Amino acid sequence: MKKGMTRILAMAMAVSMMAGCSSGKPTETAADTKEAAANTAEDTTAAGDTNESATEKAEMTTEEAYTIGIGQFAEHGSLDNCREGFLKGLAEEGIVEGQNLTVLYENAQTDGGTASQIMANFLAKDVDMICAIATPIAQSAYSAARDTKIPVIYTAVTDPVLAELAGEDGTPVGEITGTSDKLPVKEQLEMIRTLLPDAKTIGILYSTSEINSASTIEEYKAAAPQYGFEIVESGISGTADIPLATDNLLEKVDCLNNLTDNTVVSVLPMILDKAAKKNIPVFGSEIEQVKIGCLATMGLDYVSLGAQTGRMAAQVLKGEKKASEMKFEVITEASFYGNTKVAENLGLTIPRELSDTATELFDEIVTE
Repeated sequence: MKKGMTRILAMAMAVSMMAGCSSGKPTETAADTKEAAANTAEDTTAAGDTNESATEKAEMTTEEAYTIGIGQFAEHGSLDNCREGFLKGLAEEGIVEGQNLTVLYENAQTDGGTASQIMANFLAKDVDMICAIATPIAQSAYSAARDTKIPVIYTAVTDPVLAELAGEDGTPVGEITGTSDKLPVKEQLEMIRTLLPDAKTIGILYSTSEINSASTIEEYKAAAPQYGFEIVESGISGTADIPLATDNLLEKVDCLNNLTDNTVVSVLPMILDKAAKKNIPVFGSEIEQVKIGCLATMGLDYVSLGAQTGRMAAQVLKGEKKASEMKFEVITEASFYGNTKVAENLGLTIPRELSDTATELFDEIVTE
């Protein structure tokens, strides 16, 4: 017999004898007392097992359930695709929204002040991780979470080094890492030259407040002469400046080339409409822009970029790696996407050397 059972039996017998002496009533038999004690011990053990089981279940739930705050800087196709891909990448690793993942999603609508408020809200809700989509809000996320234990995973950040989110060697500056959507500038210029053999000038609109665009502009200006182009740039401070800036730029250039600039992309349909009226081609930086009316791009698949980011995030959530131990990652291969309907409207034909290698060709212009 176990020591615990012996103590319970002895106590039960003693209590029974004392009760019998004081009341004059007959005492329980030893067998009855032993049975009662055994039942008491079984009940105690069962209760202990139940409590232990409940504790284990609670611990299991705590270990497997996560809350992620997703902050997106602007509302447009490429960033939406990043978010979709991010959740897809997490799901591939067993972290599924509605099962063991709660997602808090907020959009800054290209406003820096709103981006900061979103991050403060995520911190107040003590999320397990922040996912920041696009450079400006990634900078806000790092600034807000720097002195906390909440890791930040970013995506669609063109130049993490220039944005001061990583060192020159790609090492994170803190508990923050993610993926870059750095544009394949030379491949894009080569594609434009193939489609427009006689073009001389390329116009680029960009937001002066977005550091990712400023760095890309410099790269385009440095590489353009190798392909016989001159870059004509027009910096804007907000969406209100874009209509006039577009009109002015269209008078000076043979085509427009769109970056991953969030402020500009958020009103891209308006730019495309103005350019179409002057029969001027517009080149995009990713697949969604080609769907809605850009002629072509040597660009990225932002769903794939987001999925790559989601898989990185899963490693951090599961405790396999810290964000500070993971260098940012880049999709190295660009893909050709073209729109044959846009080409037809412009009186152009997409050369076989491009169409034969296309990841996807669209034969219509998608409007929302």
